[in-house]
Amino acid sequence: MNVEKIDHICFAVKDLDAAREKYESILGFKLDTLYTAESEKIRVARYYVGEVAIELMEATGPDSEVAKFIEKQGEGFFLISYRVPNVDDALAELKGNDNKLIDDKPRKLMGNRYSFINYPNELNGILTEVLDGDFDPEKE
Repeated sequence: MNVEKIDHICFAVKDLDAAREKYESILGFKLDTLYTAESEKIRVARYYVGEVAIELMEATGPDSEVAKFIEKQGEGFFLISYRVPNVDDALAELKGNDNKLIDDKPRKLMGNRYSFINYPNELNGILTEVLDGDFDPEKE
């Protein structure tokens, strides 16, 4: 699979406003985008460190994956996203190598196509996704 770069890294937080205050005051992060993704049941603050986005994610419902993660493991590193030239090609290659995938086809959000490619226990406890497209917070 041709991984071009890390696109973004996500942290699950209980209280997005409190987490934002810490990241902005302690690390000097400047907010790029604040959005809610209803399909994933999350509220997100996005920052850039160089070309890599850092996302703080708060669950908007108790059945969201972020809420389940926090319940089980507490706040912390939730997922890493790798940019690939084409999500469909990446999925086909992974399937061809007998990998168990969470997503058989890409999801769409904010101008990106993305797929969760593994269960966390398969990559040392890390939820991993691949994506292509151009991030646009105006698109759902």
